[in-house]
Amino acid sequence: MPHSGSTSSKESSPPTKTKDLLGLTPAVSGAIASAEWLARPSPEVAPDLLGCALIRQFADGTRYHCKITEVEAYAPGDPACHAYKRQTDRNRVMFGPAGHIYVYLIYGMYHCLNVVTDAEGVGSAVLIRALTLDVLPPWIPDQKRRQPNRVAAGPGLLCKAIQIDRAHNGMALVPQTGEAMWLKTRDRAISDTDIVQTTRIGITQGADIPWRWYLRHSDSVSKP
Repeated sequence: MPHSGSTSSKESSPPTKTKDLLGLTPAVSGAIASAEWLARPSPEVAPDLLGCALIRQFADGTRYHCKITEVEAYAPGDPACHAYKRQTDRNRVMFGPAGHIYVYLIYGMYHCLNVVTDAEGVGSAVLIRALTLDVLPPWIPDQKRRQPNRVAAGPGLLCKAIQIDRAHNGMALVPQTGEAMWLKTRDRAISDTDIVQTTRIGITQGADIPWRWYLRHSDSVSKP
């Protein structure tokens, strides 16, 4: 997962079409994404999350709908994965059931949001690298409002924009009263040609694994 080191990536397109548990691509319905749907290997889930919405609900009921535009997968056997060596107190959430969030801190100042995937006991997650917000929260500075599509164009930026930190580590992705987060499936179809697949950013180990995907025409994708 991202840390200091090489930031280069290699691009290829289109990616291989992924399948869900029934052998079909996700339903184009805008339905709430279930834990069962997320309980697949992260390289399968990651591209399926593009175009889905992350709903961020605050304690007062205020909601922000955030379109997922860029993702990276981390899985067993991957030296860049936090769960690569063993289970620890830090990465314990990654080994739990799918449909929870794993939040970690890099450089002592930037939080990163991950969706836990695969079967319970398997350390696997998808890093959400970029979002497009439907509405900018009032705490976003005026100078950043001039480029609204760049406000959440990066893992640390998106966590700052919608106020996600380590206190949310382990939260279930389900609608509930008060503070909550959940995922909704795509509300329109996305073709293979709309998706670009590349190597991941900001890692030194596993740098040649092409497990980064982003929406080709999005202005909210992070920059290597």
